[in-house]
Amino acid sequence: MSWWLIILLAIGAYGFKALGVVLLGGRQLSPVLQRCLVLIPAALLGALIAKDTFTTAQKFSVDARLAGLIVAIGATWKKVPLVLVIVLGVGSTALVRAIA
Repeated sequence: MSWWLIILLAIGAYGFKALGVVLLGGRQLSPVLQRCLVLIPAALLGALIAKDTFTTAQKFSVDARLAGLIVAIGATWKKVPLVLVIVLGVGSTALVRAIA
């Protein structure tokens, strides 16, 4: 990939963000649209986690990553601090891989 392409993509991304500010100006979005926009980051993160958990090289697979995800979800549900959630998820994945 060339540096010119990276620079062009960066300018395009920044331009789209600036265009949104220019077009909306000081106007308020509708409440329905505001509620939807707030949910986009969580939905995107969930989709990325699901893709990385259940696929390998464009094929569906279930392996030790599922155990790590289950442990991380359980720890999050119990309101464990984020750093500990990550350590528990990674640790359980490593443990299942070591056993299998």
